[in-house]
Amino acid sequence: MDFVEKMKECDGIVIGAPVYYAGPPGSLCAILDRVFFSATEYFQFKPAACVVNCRRGGASATFDRLNKYFTILQMPVVSSQYWNSTHGHTPDEVRRDLEGLQTMRTLGNNMAYLLKTAAQSNVPRPAQEPWIGTNFIS
Repeated sequence: MDFVEKMKECDGIVIGAPVYYAGPPGSLCAILDRVFFSATEYFQFKPAACVVNCRRGGASATFDRLNKYFTILQMPVVSSQYWNSTHGHTPDEVRRDLEGLQTMRTLGNNMAYLLKTAAQSNVPRPAQEPWIGTNFIS
């Protein structure tokens, strides 16, 4: 089953990425560019979060880049107590990042809460206006 088929079935999405050269892997961005552009209708209104791991720096830039996929498709972005990142070069180092691990637990609890709330709600989705594209060329 491919990525788009799985998106049709899921209630929410979490995208995880290592940080390479202060950003997400190019291969991940290539997949997300293609899928988010071509399958918009399967992503709208699904809660989403991203998690990133880096050795030292680049976590916030990667976190920012990945969250933009969600906001452009009207996906509620699930938050935590801090940016969703851990630090460490090896799994053992990540296990010692106690704040990062707490951030991940909080994120998981918040995602579960939002998914349960949505499942119990009978509030209809907002009406969608026709898209208006504006170019900034005079």
